[in-house]
Amino acid sequence: MRLKSTLIASAAVIAMGVVSGAQAGTLEDVQSRGTLRCVVSTGIAGFAQPDANGVWGGFDIDFCRATAAAVLGDASKIEAVTSTGKTRFTKLNAGEGDVLWRNTTITFSRDVGVKLRFHGVNYYDGQGFMVNKSLGISSAKELDGASVCIQTGTTTELNLADYFSSNGMKYEPVTIETNDEARQNYEANRCDVYTTDASGLASTRSALPNPDAHMVLPEIISKEPLGPATRHGDDQWSDIITWVLNATITAEELGVTSANVDQQKSSNNPEVRRLLGVDGSQGSELGLSNDWAYQIIKQIGNYGEIFERNIGVNTPLGIARGLNALWTDGGLIYSPPFR
Repeated sequence: MRLKSTLIASAAVIAMGVVSGAQAGTLEDVQSRGTLRCVVSTGIAGFAQPDANGVWGGFDIDFCRATAAAVLGDASKIEAVTSTGKTRFTKLNAGEGDVLWRNTTITFSRDVGVKLRFHGVNYYDGQGFMVNKSLGISSAKELDGASVCIQTGTTTELNLADYFSSNGMKYEPVTIETNDEARQNYEANRCDVYTTDASGLASTRSALPNPDAHMVLPEIISKEPLGPATRHGDDQWSDIITWVLNATITAEELGVTSANVDQQKSSNNPEVRRLLGVDGSQGSELGLSNDWAYQIIKQIGNYGEIFERNIGVNTPLGIARGLNALWTDGGLIYSPPFR
């Protein structure tokens, strides 16, 4: 009986240690290291790509930088951990990255089976098809027998099979690992069609020598809500990532920008004052400084600024807000209140 009691007690101590370690880990690790490690793609123009000097930029990278601004006070303190569709979850769960800010679709199996925690949608997307205009194709329904470049380890691979099967069509898959590999194969005519999220098609098209020679077909065949992810088991870190995203959205809702954020600290609007840490204790409740959201907006900007700077209508990608407009403008982007 004594041996059994001892074993039970030891197991309880071990379990408590595991839980404690999981609950206390990521924020302290990041702050101790002084650098935030973000799992990102190997390179997608407008979303995550290094420049000629090796400095990463893009829509996903700006959210990584926003996180660094919140937890370290310095948006430049990031490290890009590159990953393919196959390796992104493995790298995150292995602890090679602290958070995944990468064009990644939220699904049941990823949330539950892969043991990830998703923290809202930062881009509403859908899968489409791109072809060379010289093929004379105007609809995805005309793609029977086509060779299709498809990235492995993605939801697009499964959606493609479903779409062709349901429409009684056949295709020849040309499997690739990265977006650059897809562009190279498509450009070399090794595949007739490239399929991925519509945002990825816009990115790839913008990088082609003659973008106007190519078109994205009108059919969108899936829902692809893209959002950040962390490992299971660290509630504090999960809360931080959730509210980093919400802070950028709320700032746009309230008209707080990188240009006027200092003036907005004297606003009479209670929601603005809570967001910027003038009133309330939300920073300390997250384990951060009270000006964590102010630092995001001052250094990176609000959601609209991030969108327009990297992928908006005045960039090479030329993406309109559409579903990614604020809910007040007919879109789906919406944040819970800061109160």
